[in-house]
Amino acid sequence: MTHDTFVKAYLYHNSFNQHSSERTWLFSIAHNLTVDFLRKRKPSRFFKEVFLFQKDNNSLPEEMIRIKEESSELYKALGEIKDTYRKVIVLRKIKGFSIEDTAKILSWSESKVKSTLFIIFKCAKSYKID
Repeated sequence: MTHDTFVKAYLYHNSFNQHSSERTWLFSIAHNLTVDFLRKRKPSRFFKEVFLFQKDNNSLPEEMIRIKEESSELYKALGEIKDTYRKVIVLRKIKGFSIEDTAKILSWSESKVKSTLFIIFKCAKSYKID
């Protein structure tokens, strides 16, 4: 998918209108390709495969087990929530995009991103999740 993202960016670079950063534009392409890919596959199976191929040779075995357990729980939880919530969490909290960039990537308004974040944190607070 990374290859496809850059090929598509290369082919359509002349259509980049610079209303956003190149990073945001590339992430929009990657997001759209990922959505298309996931439509063809089960998301939980995809997250499981991604997690299983990640290796950290610098960690101690105990640390690797803890990270694996926490990551597994995170991916399981992400697989069970609404798609819109998952997208906002991944872009804002995992990838670190701004509200403005997240809105551009998802083709949403900034207020929709903010309200979705508010709902997510309200739900997390009611379940006492940090």
